[in-house]
Amino acid sequence: GKNHITGYIEAKDPSITNLDSIEESEQLKRYRNTFPNVILTNFYEFRLYRDGELIKHVSIGRPSLAKKLKTVLPAENETEFFDLLDTFFSFSLPRVHSAKTLASELAKRTRFLRDEVISIEMAEEEKKGQKAILGFYEAFKTYLIATLTKQTFADLYAQTITYGLFAARTRSNGEFNRELAFKFIPNTIGILRDVFRFISLEDPPKPLQIIVDDIAEILQVTDVNKILQDYYLEGKGRDPIIHFYETFLSAYDPSIREKRGVYYTPEPVVKYIVHAINSLLKSHFDIADGLAGNNVTLLDPAAGTLTFPAEAVKTAVDEFTRKYGSAGKTNFIKNRILENFYAFELMMAPYAIGHLKMSFLLEELGYRLNDNERFKLYLTNTLEMEELRQISIPGLSSLSEESHLAGKVKKEKPILVILGNPPYSGHSENQNDWTEKLLKEDLDGVKSYYKVNGKPLGEKNPKWLQDDYVKFIRFAQWKIHMAGAGIVGMITNHSYLDNPTFRGMRQSLMDTFNEMYILDLHGNSLKKETTPEGGKDENVFDIRQGVAIALFIKQKGKQGCRVFHRDLYGLREEKYDWLSNNVLNKQHYTEIEPASPWYFFIPRRTKNIRHYLQWKQITDIFPVNGVGITTA
Repeated sequence: GKNHITGYIEAKDPSITNLDSIEESEQLKRYRNTFPNVILTNFYEFRLYRDGELIKHVSIGRPSLAKKLKTVLPAENETEFFDLLDTFFSFSLPRVHSAKTLASELAKRTRFLRDEVISIEMAEEEKKGQKAILGFYEAFKTYLIATLTKQTFADLYAQTITYGLFAARTRSNGEFNRELAFKFIPNTIGILRDVFRFISLEDPPKPLQIIVDDIAEILQVTDVNKILQDYYLEGKGRDPIIHFYETFLSAYDPSIREKRGVYYTPEPVVKYIVHAINSLLKSHFDIADGLAGNNVTLLDPAAGTLTFPAEAVKTAVDEFTRKYGSAGKTNFIKNRILENFYAFELMMAPYAIGHLKMSFLLEELGYRLNDNERFKLYLTNTLEMEELRQISIPGLSSLSEESHLAGKVKKEKPILVILGNPPYSGHSENQNDWTEKLLKEDLDGVKSYYKVNGKPLGEKNPKWLQDDYVKFIRFAQWKIHMAGAGIVGMITNHSYLDNPTFRGMRQSLMDTFNEMYILDLHGNSLKKETTPEGGKDENVFDIRQGVAIALFIKQKGKQGCRVFHRDLYGLREEKYDWLSNNVLNKQHYTEIEPASPWYFFIPRRTKNIRHYLQWKQITDIFPVNGVGITTA
């Protein structure tokens, strides 16, 4: 844990006389691309690579001659050989000064950790009947993600180690190494403590020790806090830890962002939604203190790195101190925020970052978490309801305990506010009996998304209703219905606003909620969207799918549903400016009247719709028909 990593030596058997083929092998290419100081040798020939390029090459003997004479011959080229070794051992990592460089260095090593260490170690443990890393995998598969594969686990585990080390480094001003990392992980984050207890204090496999030492070495020569401070100076907002995570993900594996919906939600979007909720609590629920109100419970069911809950915490604390002063702030955070604000996250790395981010934020607000305190961010699959039994693997009891705590919130805790940015994935990995029931059945009085006007949709290919964001909206709708009143505030894919496949979903939402505000941010490059004047229309995210902000309100005893809509077109910065400079105001929106059979959540000309609907349908004229070819 305190080792200094100088470089790596890939030693081949002396019987391998041709190193050229080894040099071009995929394995050595990965070594050369990952590590800056590598030697390849068969003990007769030595090749030194610096940043992937061959810089020195020395032969100290001829294997064919040694084999022929059956004796050890005197070394040749001794001076050049010792010069090569001096060059190798004199290497030290240069200091890292930029976020991009650090992200690149960490990403290379994390990929190596995933592919060359964790994956291989798991295969070896399986052969030998051991459970060091494999035990973690089996526990996570059994108690957290039923569909988890070894390949996906290797990825999650590698990311967690790297970003856990990064986060620990932000709390260490002096020496930093693998062993010291454990002391910077808060006591209450049991799952992360389990991972780092194994890595830092126990006896993990040697290859794992070496690569983790190497990552720690990179962080040791990096002024991490200066890099984070640079994000402030560059105008990237007040969330530098998350911005760096995005930089890291882009270098490590951009596809993860699309697959799991992991990306940073821009501050103007987050603030608009949170401040709108704060305002609605006052205007529609008679809660004068808004998010700081006595009985306000809040949940982000797809929390990522806690971007939304963090803004909600700041807003609640600001509400409290403006009205009541700072004297009671500590008790307010302890008894309201830490008791009534919840979040769920499925992936270990964002979970780890989220906890550390929240501890930093609370300290910024003047509250330091005690050893027995935590923010209620739970590692769980929001869309999995199966009860977990107590885990028996030593050192991993925290996993089932965490799932049990999350289960109580899912099933028993009334929630007043649900907010966030759920993942968008048309090819959802969240498929189980409960999600099927959630969408397709009338669940606890919440009408099915697969029916409209009481009849089946009749869609030949309703797969887009299986998109993850649809399931999260449905989960939020169900939770608010069970509570009897509340607010949902989310930014999601905007396809559900007008796609005919979602007409049952739209009708169901109107049946549950009394008032809706739809702010369509557009930016759909898949549809080649432009402004109404034909100008450029940009997305608020770095994605092609258009998005919309939705605010759904349910009040007790209120009937009917009013729907308000607004389009926001233009350049990204123009959209950010509008969101930053405006609060939720009914005057900014146009009331629309979604009507049968489509219940569109966008303005439509429906003046002669009844006459149009009297015409024969195409399917009546052509009873033999198909849906055509799907190219999306």
